[in-house]
Amino acid sequence: MSTKTHLENDLKDAMRAGDELRKRAVRMALSAIKLVEIEKGAPLDESAVLAVLQKEIKTQREAIADAERAGRPELAAEAAAQISQLETYLPQPLTTAEIETLARAAIAEVGATSAREMGQVMKVLMPRLQGRAEGAQVSQIVRQLLG
Repeated sequence: MSTKTHLENDLKDAMRAGDELRKRAVRMALSAIKLVEIEKGAPLDESAVLAVLQKEIKTQREAIADAERAGRPELAAEAAAQISQLETYLPQPLTTAEIETLARAAIAEVGATSAREMGQVMKVLMPRLQGRAEGAQVSQIVRQLLG
């Protein structure tokens, strides 16, 4: 079953169960997916759906930081709860060692020898890690390996 179908089914279940938190989180994710589909003019494939979910999680993390700066712990708690709901739809994240192994393979594939070629390595590596690792963490590992 695709992630989008899973989200749609979970929305129905949450509505039946009266689970407001899950309903809000899933609706937010589905509306973001729908918006991207409208912009593209075509249905999204699985990796694009996962990318949208990751973007929503990142947005919620930023909302937590903003809420904490504004002294609104209830908003931060709600955003954290939504993150935990959305993370259940993502595949298991890779460990640092697994990312490093994939990064070494991408570096060898590209033939990169310096940090100036980092963009080429990231271009090859990120599609392989889609939905399983954050870009900042991958970037740091690649920079370390090339530096």
